Amino acid sequence: MDVTLEKTGELEGRLVVKIEEADYAARVKKELKEIGQNRQIPGFRKGHVDMAQLQKRFGKQVKAGVLNDVASDAALKYIEDNKIAILGQPIPAEENEMNLDDKDFTFVYEIGLMPELNMVFDQNVELDFYNIAVSDDMVKQQDENIRMQAGDRVTTDTYGDRALVKGTIMQLDADGNVKADGIQVTDGIVAPFLFKSKEEAAKFEGTKAGDKVVFDAFATCDGNEAEISSMLHIDRDKVEEARGNFEMTITEYVVNKPAELGQEFYDKVFGPDTVHNEEEYFARVREMIAKGLEPNSRSLFIRTAEDYLMETYGTKMQLPEGFLRKFMMRVNPEIKAEDVDMELQRAIPGMKWEIIEGQAGRVMGIKVEEDDVKSIARSIAMEQLIQYGMGQMAEQMADYYAENLLKDKDQRRRLVDQAYTSKLMNAIHNAVKLNEKTVSLDEFRALVDTLNNASGAAVAAEEEPEA
Repeated sequence: MDVTLEKTGELEGRLVVKIEEADYAARVKKELKEIGQNRQIPGFRKGHVDMAQLQKRFGKQVKAGVLNDVASDAALKYIEDNKIAILGQPIPAEENEMNLDDKDFTFVYEIGLMPELNMVFDQNVELDFYNIAVSDDMVKQQDENIRMQAGDRVTTDTYGDRALVKGTIMQLDADGNVKADGIQVTDGIVAPFLFKSKEEAAKFEGTKAGDKVVFDAFATCDGNEAEISSMLHIDRDKVEEARGNFEMTITEYVVNKPAELGQEFYDKVFGPDTVHNEEEYFARVREMIAKGLEPNSRSLFIRTAEDYLMETYGTKMQLPEGFLRKFMMRVNPEIKAEDVDMELQRAIPGMKWEIIEGQAGRVMGIKVEEDDVKSIARSIAMEQLIQYGMGQMAEQMADYYAENLLKDKDQRRRLVDQAYTSKLMNAIHNAVKLNEKTVSLDEFRALVDTLNNASGAAVAAEEEPEA
């Protein structure tokens, strides 16, 4: 057997596979024997068909299949052995016709060659990296949040911010009087700060114990059955009967009393003997905020790096478009010849990015290990658990949820892609020269908005039909 590569263009070629009888004869004989042993052939007992009959009945069919397999395997092995980077898969040339009476055969496969980008990542490459400054307002807000979370819930007789209001709730009739047979709740609790209607929430502001407030239960939650049922202690099938006004006689309020700064508070929030005074406390608060802002800086850097890669290597990248048209039509026979150019142009940006990402990964020596994938899965599981209000149990449950993510083939493939991109961007971050800039949160948001608007305009321009 002989396989040779003939270049037909800068990025296109033909693999010529020459096959002799010795390359396929044994395999043909083996498959014919298997047919004789396993197939019931009329006029013969199973397993008792002589080779002459098998050759007469199935010889050409088997020979054709074996020849195609042998040729295809040889082409793929040549590509692998010679480390030829191709796009898609080899496709049989149109001249591949066989006279099965011959002994020697020649198969030709068209291939599209991947462009070599000669990528470099060193200190000569300079990319912007934006750090978000931690403002005094951020520190103040974070301090209030931490102290509120670590504080105690206490009762009071005056309304306060984010207060739960307790009291009796009585349904009113159209004239504003308490309905004798209406809904009555003796131990009612409402949370005006969660009301959908600001107008209804405002009715409770400035109140005190003993005051009466008339409010519309439906308006507080846009008629949500579950919320109304919970507020008025009624079954869901009774919710329609709760339309109209209710009167709440306030007995008390439950509010969060912020924790006071001190060693007990520091130990509760940061662990024993970690923070010892206000200066250390506010320094740790700043660190917490800065750490929370890091993912935003990293996301923008990834976007910056991707834009740099596409502009530097993608803009001038040539692709074997002639081969790609044939390949697209072969793998998707439903594409009409007149539509293949449009479909190819739509696919090219994605193709270019895959080539860039793949070659960048090879240059940077990126390999995704199982631990990398597990780490990504665990991070996603943690985020979901916290989002669902299960933050206190997130550490204990994260591994279980991560395992479930990894069992799903589609999810696992996406996690592998995420792990690859994460490692690649980390490697680029460490290799290039960073032009670090510190900006305010508002300035950072403006940067992102500008990029988003530019991307949106570019997409609209691409999609705009010709006049």
